[in-house]
Amino acid sequence: MNNKRILVVDNEQYIQEVAKICLETVAGWEVVTASSGKEGIDKAETYQVDAILLDVMMPGMDGIATFEKLQANPVTKEIPVILLTAKIQASDRRRYSQLGMVTAIAKPFNPLELAGQVATALGWNLDQ
Repeated sequence: MNNKRILVVDNEQYIQEVAKICLETVAGWEVVTASSGKEGIDKAETYQVDAILLDVMMPGMDGIATFEKLQANPVTKEIPVILLTAKIQASDRRRYSQLGMVTAIAKPFNPLELAGQVATALGWNLDQ
């Protein structure tokens, strides 16, 4: 079993639940969830997560603003961030990459492929 801890930040409860079930079942990772950018930042600081899956479009603080706050915080700036977004044109991918995000995964995602996509993006081996 992998002892990775992933934070899923998404304002949609359904997305949180699907991601949590898939990542725990397929990869054996521990998953922490948050429903807003502020809650995500708090949990990233508290739980010392190995990676963050971050929704782009959220009310209040969106994913980009959340990412910028994570980057400005010495406790969370080294945590790799993968965006979850329905908006994933080539120009968006370039912008996200320039900001320092690992990659973006399109929503809706295939639940059975999510762990593999995350592992590939981060260079993790699912069989460890």
